[in-house]
Amino acid sequence: MKYIHKLSAFLLLLLLMAACSEDYLDLAPKDELSEATTFESYSNVKVYSHGFYDGFIAYDHQATLKYEDYYSNRPGNSRVMSKDTEADLMQNYAWANGAKYLWSNYEVPSRSEEFYERPYIRIRRVNIMLDNLETSSMEPADKDHWRSVGLFFRAYEYYKLMNLYGDVIWVENELTDADAGILYGPRTPRDEVAANILRDLTWAEEHIKPEGDGANTINTHVVNFLISRFGLFEGTWRKYHALGDSQKYLVACISASQKLMAAFPQLHPNFDEVFNSESLAGVNGIVLYRRYIEDVMHSRMSTDFRSSNSSYDITRKGVDKFLCKDGQTVHNSPSFGGYTDKYAEFRNRDDRLYFTTPPPYKVNVSQNINWTHTGVPEEQEYFSVMEEISDELHKTLPDLNWSGNVVAEVPHFEPKPYNKTKATGYRIWKHYNQLNTGRSSSDFADAPIFRMGEILLNYAEAMFETGAFDQSVADVTINKLRARGRVADMLVANVDANFDPTGDATVDPVLFEIRRERAVELMGEGFRRDDLRRWKKMEYATEMKLGRWVKQSDYKINIKIQDNAAEGFAQFVTGTPPMFPEHYYLFPLPSDQIELNPQLLQNPVWE
Repeated sequence: MKYIHKLSAFLLLLLLMAACSEDYLDLAPKDELSEATTFESYSNVKVYSHGFYDGFIAYDHQATLKYEDYYSNRPGNSRVMSKDTEADLMQNYAWANGAKYLWSNYEVPSRSEEFYERPYIRIRRVNIMLDNLETSSMEPADKDHWRSVGLFFRAYEYYKLMNLYGDVIWVENELTDADAGILYGPRTPRDEVAANILRDLTWAEEHIKPEGDGANTINTHVVNFLISRFGLFEGTWRKYHALGDSQKYLVACISASQKLMAAFPQLHPNFDEVFNSESLAGVNGIVLYRRYIEDVMHSRMSTDFRSSNSSYDITRKGVDKFLCKDGQTVHNSPSFGGYTDKYAEFRNRDDRLYFTTPPPYKVNVSQNINWTHTGVPEEQEYFSVMEEISDELHKTLPDLNWSGNVVAEVPHFEPKPYNKTKATGYRIWKHYNQLNTGRSSSDFADAPIFRMGEILLNYAEAMFETGAFDQSVADVTINKLRARGRVADMLVANVDANFDPTGDATVDPVLFEIRRERAVELMGEGFRRDDLRRWKKMEYATEMKLGRWVKQSDYKINIKIQDNAAEGFAQFVTGTPPMFPEHYYLFPLPSDQIELNPQLLQNPVWE
């Protein structure tokens, strides 16, 4: 916040310098440039708005990260998964002592660029535009469109701030040095912030150009997407944290979701291609994406999962979330082969499991890149499975690092450092593809920002929370998602307390299954921690994290096994975290902001 009053002229200067290279812009002479002239031209405003998109989660690589940035889902490389490792279904083996957030060792940050300062910087940029549109001579419909775009992005930033901190300072207009009463005032109550977010998004949805400003820009569908996401989050947070007024937000989620489901009735049939396609243009179910172009704009997303960079594994509980193809859990299905046989464990499972963690195999390898089958049938069983559901540009067996070196077996604990697992034996490879094998950190698969898989889950959950979930809703939501994994339909009448004997007895069995589907579909996308927070179920994340069944005698290196046994479930972090503290549901404000503003009171107990 201390930088906010200094940024307007600098940001405007950068904008205009960049815009000068665009020959289609209608710019005033250089000696006449000002905020007023910038926002007089439709094309200038369009260029100005491009900077707002930087706040989206994608596959971008941020070169330097401080410790706190490991908690971010903004840097889009493999650290997008760090939030999930602060929940129950994933584990980061870079944290040998466990996630500080789960072990009650999280400290009040002295400063937070990523989660506090940058959102307010982006909010200020939006407010500059909103204020200047008031006096712009553009046509009213054009001004309404850009106001809608600005309101969308401001709501997006405030949603992220409120998610972390609860009450936050609401800034309605561009601030100047004369606005110290706002800048250095108390936090705005959550009730007001949430109401303002919904107000702004509702106005934007009604006034934005339905088609946006061209392909893959903010339009009616994108605004409705944020209403759906925010409405579900705030509605369920209010319900389970006893804040009241949850219905308003859940109804908003349902309405927005219904509009999107009508506009995007089909899902892309291949789950893996949603995350690993060279182009997402025109792909069914993609509402907004970030484009990457070979040799022009690239990421390192896939490389991180085909090298020694990634340290993310799925837990035993996470793998168990994936149903068998008969639609039953691993605890009830007669087709489940058990844990002690690593090949049988993966048989007849949801195809999305094979796209999320590599299935087991073993091959003979020579000179790193040459391989042959061992001749043992089960050791090559999943080669045909992957050939059926994938292709040579996506996920095939054997597993290859970015340069084409072969991983001899999965699970891969040793000895090659790349593509390995250390924590659970279930390495995540959701963003693994072979579009550019042979080139490191030059990945160009497009990144989905908003996709319909999430909307179907939002709608199903909100309908249940409002008492309206039934088989017809299951058929247009849960069962459409299951179809991509070739899993039998959810039959609501058959879901009772016995459907999953390991379920949560305090949660309705049908709701538990809706939440299971959310866990499977969104695994590794940064949702799980915040889902547990809004459900007030962070006790799930303090359970012991276990991995696959392993025999120490099968490996040369020492593998941590539960109870130090010779064989059993892998257990990377010894012990069980303490009970999750109530005050951890909200994060602490950075201490430098409280020093700057005595009225900015810290969240309870974090003092």
